[in-house]
Amino acid sequence: MSSISTAPHPLTPGRRALLERRVRWVVATTIAYNVVEAVVALLAGRLASSSALVGFGLDSVVEVLSAAAVAWQFSAPDPRTRERAAMRAIALSFFGLAAFVTVDATRTLLHATEPDHSTTGIVLAAVSLAVMPFLSWFERRTGRELESASAVADSRQTLICTYLSAVLLAGLVLNSALGWWWADPVAAVVIAAFAVREGVDAWRGDACCAPGHRPTRGDAAHPTADHCDDGCCDDGCCGT
Repeated sequence: MSSISTAPHPLTPGRRALLERRVRWVVATTIAYNVVEAVVALLAGRLASSSALVGFGLDSVVEVLSAAAVAWQFSAPDPRTRERAAMRAIALSFFGLAAFVTVDATRTLLHATEPDHSTTGIVLAAVSLAVMPFLSWFERRTGRELESASAVADSRQTLICTYLSAVLLAGLVLNSALGWWWADPVAAVVIAAFAVREGVDAWRGDACCAPGHRPTRGDAAHPTADHCDDGCCDDGCCGT
């Protein structure tokens, strides 16, 4: 009985060009949205004396830097030549995000700061919670097919922004309704730890579906494709 190969089919030049255009579109959209998000969050945070909102605004700035690294990569005639440099830049943006969130959360906990109610902050967090998952999914799916480790890593950065949106929304609502000012900083510390882990993986280049490193079932180094614990290898990315 002949075996059936599970190796992925190479992309045609036309398909690759289309996917690269999609990446440029999604990072441009991400940058534009996060610039607006940062401005609104920082202004609302100052008005409400909310360190959580200010931290969220700084996170948006970090997200812009991460997306800008991918935009820079895909502005080259052959984006693959800038893959490693883009991955390092994304890793640094993960570390920056973790640092911003940790410092802000620690300051809030130590000073027991009780921010004022912020309707603007609640609406912003809710909108981001609806927008960010789509942007993350779209870039991640495109990056997997394109075998771009940087695009996949940047999609994870956007996913963390989604988590922070949920944390911010819960913190603002709980503070307004129950006076639980500590709920937001405690959850934010957990997300910061997750960001550090993702930053380490990006720095090492350990992104699933990185060019030339797509494992297949039966590979001696990766007997199964189940090592991708974040689901990155679903939908046939790694020969499944």
